[in-house]
Amino acid sequence: MTYRYRVATIFLMGFFIDCINLFMPTVALPRIAAEFAIGNASSAWVGNAYMLGLTLAVPVSTWLANRWGARRLLSAAMLAFSVAVWGCGEAQSFAALIAWRLVQGMAGGLLIPVGQALTFELFQGPERARVSTLVMAVALLAPALSPTLGGLIVDHGRWPWVFHSNIPLALLTAALAWAWLDQAPGPTAPRPDFKGLLLVSAALACLLLGLSLYGAGHGALLATACLLAGVSCALLYRTHYQRAATGIVELKLLASPRLRVSMQVYHAIPGVFTGVNLLNIFYLQDVLQLSAQATGLFMLLYAAGAFAAMLLAGRLYNRVGAARLLLLGMLMHSLGICLLVMVETPADNALLMAAYGLMGIGGGIGANTAQTTALLDFGGERMPQASVLWNLNRQMAFSVGAALLLMIFNLLLVGLSTPDAYHLTFSLAALLGLAPLMTLHTLPPENPRHA
Repeated sequence: MTYRYRVATIFLMGFFIDCINLFMPTVALPRIAAEFAIGNASSAWVGNAYMLGLTLAVPVSTWLANRWGARRLLSAAMLAFSVAVWGCGEAQSFAALIAWRLVQGMAGGLLIPVGQALTFELFQGPERARVSTLVMAVALLAPALSPTLGGLIVDHGRWPWVFHSNIPLALLTAALAWAWLDQAPGPTAPRPDFKGLLLVSAALACLLLGLSLYGAGHGALLATACLLAGVSCALLYRTHYQRAATGIVELKLLASPRLRVSMQVYHAIPGVFTGVNLLNIFYLQDVLQLSAQATGLFMLLYAAGAFAAMLLAGRLYNRVGAARLLLLGMLMHSLGICLLVMVETPADNALLMAAYGLMGIGGGIGANTAQTTALLDFGGERMPQASVLWNLNRQMAFSVGAALLLMIFNLLLVGLSTPDAYHLTFSLAALLGLAPLMTLHTLPPENPRHA
């Protein structure tokens, strides 16, 4: 195997590990919530902590790789990841589990951008397109397989093995990185904006904490204080950004309507779906008494629909245009969520299959179109800056979507029965998924050079 394919293999293995750790623990959340005696709003922090870890690590990963060398960094990151997943499975309290998930996310955040940069530097032109296809395949394969495998583990074993099962692959990736990658550090890179990174991370953490506390019934005063702290950190970052030469998040890039609309769509489709899927897992397991394995199987339909839709969207993009594809994606995705409102008994498998199929098709069209559109206006040194902003928004969409819908659900529980609260939350989620419709008209016409 040539050197560049060794690098690509390490990146794809790390990317696969990262993806399954976003989705596999989700099917175990009802068991985790029961064991630690926590509410479903608090259980969302199993995912939120991982996302916050990624947010902290991604912006500094390239700088660390240039200082230490990719070989040392990626090997150390995967070793740290292995220790963290072991710690997650052995956690004796929910606080310990969240702390280990934060470490796990930071380790994953060091590997992905460095591995991607190394791989894309070695593959140019049509070869890069083939590598991108492999990345897309991994991005679909992991969400399709990991919930099913996680459900098998939970039904026939114990939930800690959802985390422990990652250790062999993580150790193998660490060993291959040490054996295959070059040792030399890269060129000297400018010091990252650590103050900006802390302010952005604090803003996101306070926002998620405020939504979680309010939804879990801890009182409006404490939740409002957290939300105000989040807004304050965001405003402080804006002031810091205006004074600094460069920022960890380049706010001026939001002047691009393509990037701005694509970011909104990502919150409306993948972000909303994250919250809907998390709530539906609790609904299917706790209310309808379906097994974790049966719950995870529906993600296979989602992934199949998303894969077919991505292929279709790629072919139609230059002929139909981004606005029409985004409109179609949002409508189909919200229609799938609406079908969940009609699921009332364990026998409603046909509705569940149709719902996940439609959400997959709509999500595939919308997410693929947003991904394609987001960075069209950028090139040169602005491309990595736009990529950082896009990826941070992507991670925020997952966490905010889950926290917001769990808050809505828990507030509705005060005056409604549990099934009615689930169904009304799904209805509101379908409306939230259509929110960017009002901004589609701001997208500029397609440019022939983008074809």
